Amino acid sequence: MPELPEVETVRRGLIPYLEGARLTRARLHRPDLRWPFPDRFTERLEGATVLRLERRAKYLLAHLDTQSVWVTHLGMTGRFRVDAAPGSEPYYQTAPDPKHRHFQVIAEKDGQSVEIDYYDPRRFGFMLLLTPDELYASRWFQGLGVEPLSDDLTPAYLLGKAQGRNLNLKALLMAQAGIAGLGNIYVCEALWRARLSPDRKARDLTPDQAAALTDAIRSVLNDAIASGGSSISDFAAASGEFGYFQHRFCVYDREGEPCARKDGGMIARKVHQGRSTFFCPVCQI
Repeated sequence: MPELPEVETVRRGLIPYLEGARLTRARLHRPDLRWPFPDRFTERLEGATVLRLERRAKYLLAHLDTQSVWVTHLGMTGRFRVDAAPGSEPYYQTAPDPKHRHFQVIAEKDGQSVEIDYYDPRRFGFMLLLTPDELYASRWFQGLGVEPLSDDLTPAYLLGKAQGRNLNLKALLMAQAGIAGLGNIYVCEALWRARLSPDRKARDLTPDQAAALTDAIRSVLNDAIASGGSSISDFAAASGEFGYFQHRFCVYDREGEPCARKDGGMIARKVHQGRSTFFCPVCQI
């Protein structure tokens, strides 16, 4: 599933084409993804102007001048592709299978028109069209925790979430009510950077460890965004380019390989809450 860096990469790739653009035409090629598209979805998009494109956790939020917010969750295999304007050279590197194109919109900006297509082979993604009040009261957004790249994530905040909790650090970081947008890959990598075991009890987290973990979360996310995210199976940016942070994984999907710290440890794998966790049993304590 695309995690925060991948969604942020998509957002940054779409901003030049969507922010300030008028949506002149929208088309659906099926009635649903994970759930049905909103009622009159294309009609309500057509003619609207995108004021700004934001990200909240793993959601893309296009704020429209019609007082609606077009929300997209990429699910497991969702991706946007920006097609080149007529008469120009296409710049995307990988073209998805046309049979998985489920939605398209034409965006006009500064006298130029581009087609933006949405593909989703497994159809676990979804789109919503909500008012701002509906958005933050909805089950998808109500109760989301702080953004990990914001100033709201501090060692003190992390300690407060951990205090008295019997769950392990892996579960603490994966809980969206605490920190929104963290997923399995980057939790594994952040714990390795902070030298903390995923099995360590949250209640045992010290102030120094909370500071190290906060820094590790922020650094691994920023590094991944700078690398265009991680392309493990289907993910690609809006340009069609693959991310390459997967080549910098220190623990994720490296079971049985030597630890990058050369401490004699071998990367191990265990399952937490049905998800694979990768860690070094020597340097992560």
